[in-house]
Amino acid sequence: TMQSSGHRFRDVEHHPLLASDNDSYDSSSSSSEADMAERVWFIRDGCGMVCAIMTWLLVVYADFVVTFVMLLPSKDFWYSVINGVLFNCLAVLALSSHLRTMLTDPGAVPKGNATKEYMDNLQLKPGEVIYKCPKCCSIKPERAHHCSICKRCIRKMDHHCPWVNNCVGEKNQRFFVLFTMYIALISAHALVLCGFQFFSCVRGQWTECSDFSPPVTVILMIFLCLEGFLFLTFTAVMFGTQIHSICNDETEIERLKSEKPTWERRLRWEGMKSVFGGQPSLLWINPFAGFRIRRLLLRGKKGGPEFSV
Repeated sequence: TMQSSGHRFRDVEHHPLLASDNDSYDSSSSSSEADMAERVWFIRDGCGMVCAIMTWLLVVYADFVVTFVMLLPSKDFWYSVINGVLFNCLAVLALSSHLRTMLTDPGAVPKGNATKEYMDNLQLKPGEVIYKCPKCCSIKPERAHHCSICKRCIRKMDHHCPWVNNCVGEKNQRFFVLFTMYIALISAHALVLCGFQFFSCVRGQWTECSDFSPPVTVILMIFLCLEGFLFLTFTAVMFGTQIHSICNDETEIERLKSEKPTWERRLRWEGMKSVFGGQPSLLWINPFAGFRIRRLLLRGKKGGPEFSV
């Protein structure tokens, strides 16, 4: 323990006392966080980047099989149009949610902010104990945890997900929930279409069933069924887990560590509104909500995007 400006620092990793929603700790009052908000957030992790690329390739593969193997060869025009538009719209929403989860700052605490100037801005009472992360040398707010992959303390960190190459935290949990929801929906849709296609092909004795040969069609559809089943199982469970955590105002890390809440838990509906923003509306399921193209163009004029991690 060392003394600084009448406040005591402790180099510990867990059980912080400083609340993350403290007005004096708001990101708008920190110039370092304001600068960070002007950068593109991206984690340089080899495993995470490979997993993110694999996610996109698997979605593109599913879209190829659904569109070119099952729908376009179909003689039912409206069946092809309706299912094609629905599947591709869900795929776009899923990939957009993935991008926003990956490229959104999850709530990182600025590195090395445990300075005298920053302490003065916090306006803490003399002798009040605050906690400093020894790994990134930052003042650690309540419910923040250090991520060894992002190398930052993340506010309300739920977990680090390699499939989105980012932590799921305070600022991007909404997009992660939408990502799991839309992937589960397109997986279920693909499985239903595969069922109809198999039935149609068997009934028609595989004649004019697809533009591909029967063996190739079967192999492509079997792989799609396996992919759809695995993705549906994984994302549906993850979606349910995330909604449960939001309603209970408890992150996955806090649940696994059985941490006793030192904060006042929100009511279930208040937790949902806090994560998704405002009253229930279609904006809740829109991954483009809050996206500003003009801001990106302005950043480009300033010298292009910068990687904050």
